[in-house]
Amino acid sequence: MKYFTAFLLLFVMTISAQAQDRTQVVFREIPPTWPGCSGSRTELQTCFRENLTKHIIENYTFPENYKQTTPKQKVIVKFIINTVGKVEITSVTGGTPELQAEAKKNILSIPEMKPGNMKGAPTNAKYTVPFTF
Repeated sequence: MKYFTAFLLLFVMTISAQAQDRTQVVFREIPPTWPGCSGSRTELQTCFRENLTKHIIENYTFPENYKQTTPKQKVIVKFIINTVGKVEITSVTGGTPELQAEAKKNILSIPEMKPGNMKGAPTNAKYTVPFTF
């Protein structure tokens, strides 16, 4: 009887494991959508990256008192595109306070967009942008 119970238990566990292997649920994350971008997930990511780079280059101005003769400095801005498509800064590190303020101002001027999506619901998307001066 002891062997029969062990065999039955093993048999049930095997069937259960096989049933779980056959059931697959795929959740696809959709990244935030920059205004005017469309297409597949990869196309949306590429469009976002290209537009973010263009935005940073076109909208960056050096602080009035910044001297280009100073040693190179790096400012790192971490932010999210929140569940309503707006930018929220989570941290700014490195560089002088003036460079940090300008980098933060640049990121905060990113246009509102369609938020990212995970499992059918809006989700925060995290990004890190380094500025090297």
